[in-house]
Amino acid sequence: MPAVLRRPAAAPSEPPGVTDRFARVVRSRPFEIAIVVVIMANGVVLGLETYAHLGGFRPALRWLEWSFRVIFVAEIAARVLAYGRRPQDFFRQGWNVFDFVVVAAIFLPGLHGDSALLRVLRVARVLRLVRFSPGLRTIVAALLRSLPGVGGFLALAVVTLYVYGMAGWLIFGGTYPEQYGDIGRALLTLFVLLSLETLPDLIEQGLAVSPWTLLYYVSFVVITVNLLLNILIAVIVNSMEEARRLEMTERLAPGYDEDGDGVPDEVDRIALTQRLDDLRAVIAELERELRIDRDDLAGRAHRDGERRAGR
Repeated sequence: MPAVLRRPAAAPSEPPGVTDRFARVVRSRPFEIAIVVVIMANGVVLGLETYAHLGGFRPALRWLEWSFRVIFVAEIAARVLAYGRRPQDFFRQGWNVFDFVVVAAIFLPGLHGDSALLRVLRVARVLRLVRFSPGLRTIVAALLRSLPGVGGFLALAVVTLYVYGMAGWLIFGGTYPEQYGDIGRALLTLFVLLSLETLPDLIEQGLAVSPWTLLYYVSFVVITVNLLLNILIAVIVNSMEEARRLEMTERLAPGYDEDGDGVPDEVDRIALTQRLDDLRAVIAELERELRIDRDDLAGRAHRDGERRAGR
């Protein structure tokens, strides 16, 4: 029976240094879960601080805020130390730069007390949850990749709204100056019309001017609300598919280690495939031996039957 092949054991090496230890910690699942819990707790504290009547709980919330700062600083320091003698490599990833800026910005000399900018930076720390969720990272990457297409869509939408705004000013400017008195009011009216909530009232006002105004609103709804918005959705969906394909390509790239075990995923896949092949060989050998045993038992039973019949 062929022996099951195993992955060769690693040769004994020197004890892991500080860099290796930090790298293992920051790549471990418990570390990520702990940081996610702290970020969520930070979001809860930020929400509680919006209530005016907290009484004696406000000092405790302030103490928790400083505890969060210490934890986040320790996290960033651990991630930087995981790069060893090349800490500059930490800033080659966009999410690392975002985390560093959000955590370090709250220590700027001008940010203290209860300023609005400090609150914004503290709220931005909740956005760090995106880096720990592959699905959210894919969505953010898709939105970033869709920016060129969205820019073209916005240019087309602005031109369309401007044309319809000028037409609305010419048609309704004298009758309804509050909605179409100038180009600014006309554009604002049409922008609100994108939600279709004011469509019945505007159609009723238009019919009081002329039945032909119905064509104006129907064409605006068909071209702007339906056609342009569907184009925007198509651009975002296409970017989403591209982001997913890019993420799959990165996972298949050499050296990618998603589980953080120190072994690239491609090596894990090769080892898993080899083990499956070995298991198939073992199963086939067992089936062959069992088949031989069954044949031997059948032959013995047949010979015993013939002996008994001869007697």
